[in-house]
Amino acid sequence: MRMGIFTALAIGIHNFPEGMATFVSALQEPGVALPIVAAIALHNIPEGIAVSVPIYQATGSRRKAFFYSLSSGLAEPVGALLGWLVLRPFFNDGVFGVLFAAVGGIMVFISFDELLPAAREYGEHHLSIYGLIAGMAVMAVSLLLFL
Repeated sequence: MRMGIFTALAIGIHNFPEGMATFVSALQEPGVALPIVAAIALHNIPEGIAVSVPIYQATGSRRKAFFYSLSSGLAEPVGALLGWLVLRPFFNDGVFGVLFAAVGGIMVFISFDELLPAAREYGEHHLSIYGLIAGMAVMAVSLLLFL
């Protein structure tokens, strides 16, 4: 349960600036928005699974698992809306860079600090590393395909 809640919180914290970054990129360059939205939609699937599976395992409740997954995912549109309202007067290349760096950095930190050690504890750390590398490769290839 602790792992599921922590993952939901971490993903929610990650999704908040991610929503801002996605929305801001769409405003800045609409042609770039489609590949970014597609990549984010793809990676939101395993994020939801990463939240719901531990919650379901701990509680046996699909409703709770769904609620925590939904809650962490809703941080993205909330982040987009608040980002637009707050940052609209300050939009420039520097703000974009900080947003994109924050989004990437938060999830990389959470992965290395919490998720990979937990995978090692449960005995599947090699599969986790392979998944991490494969995910990075898929993201890189998907961005190249759309640019």
